[in-house]
Amino acid sequence: MKDLQSLEELLKQVSVEEGLQKVAGLYPGKVKFSSSLGQEDQVLTDMISRNAIDISIFTLDTGRLFNETYELLEKTELRYKKKIEVFFPNAPDVQEMVNKNGINLFYNSVEERKMCCNIRKVEPLNRALADASVWVTGLRSSQTTLRHELPLLEWLPEKQLIKYNPLLHWSYDEVMEYMKIYSVPYNPLHDKGFVSIGCAPCTRAIEPGEDPRAGRWWWESSHKECGLHVNK
Repeated sequence: MKDLQSLEELLKQVSVEEGLQKVAGLYPGKVKFSSSLGQEDQVLTDMISRNAIDISIFTLDTGRLFNETYELLEKTELRYKKKIEVFFPNAPDVQEMVNKNGINLFYNSVEERKMCCNIRKVEPLNRALADASVWVTGLRSSQTTLRHELPLLEWLPEKQLIKYNPLLHWSYDEVMEYMKIYSVPYNPLHDKGFVSIGCAPCTRAIEPGEDPRAGRWWWESSHKECGLHVNK
């Protein structure tokens, strides 16, 4: 593990593109970017692809995504001529969960919803990152209260890797401006009030003035996280 504090100070002084290039150079072939195909992730995919940065991109197919998300995946690969590796949940685990708890178990309780997220998201993510040294994400500090204190770089002992959040201090307006300048492809559901897009049964459009994450698991009063970005 490199000196995180020194590396973080260096990354704070350069652009996001330069930061991505620097990290890729320090950990050749060991940097992976997890994309949910959201707006921030599409920005990073554009940066990585336009600058030919040595960072592999993967996404998680939970089996319950919107059709628009699948269409965007195909459109993104065609646009950038770059393969986005897809990781699926283990079929036997999904089968056992559904047969025992029902197809829409996530509506029953927070515990069952988190069980579903763990099987469909967390376990595949861990497989995807098994051989990585750096995990790049599209998290921004202003997205939720839980993300306000996120560092730019973080050592995750349970995963034995560095988590890098290059867009951490970007505003939503900066994301939108970048997408406009570079004509970045995006999910048409964003134009219909969907800000944070996950699984179809667990995502709704938000009303003006609502928190950006209000459309995720809207029936809950929990902290609105699935477990991907919450350290155990």
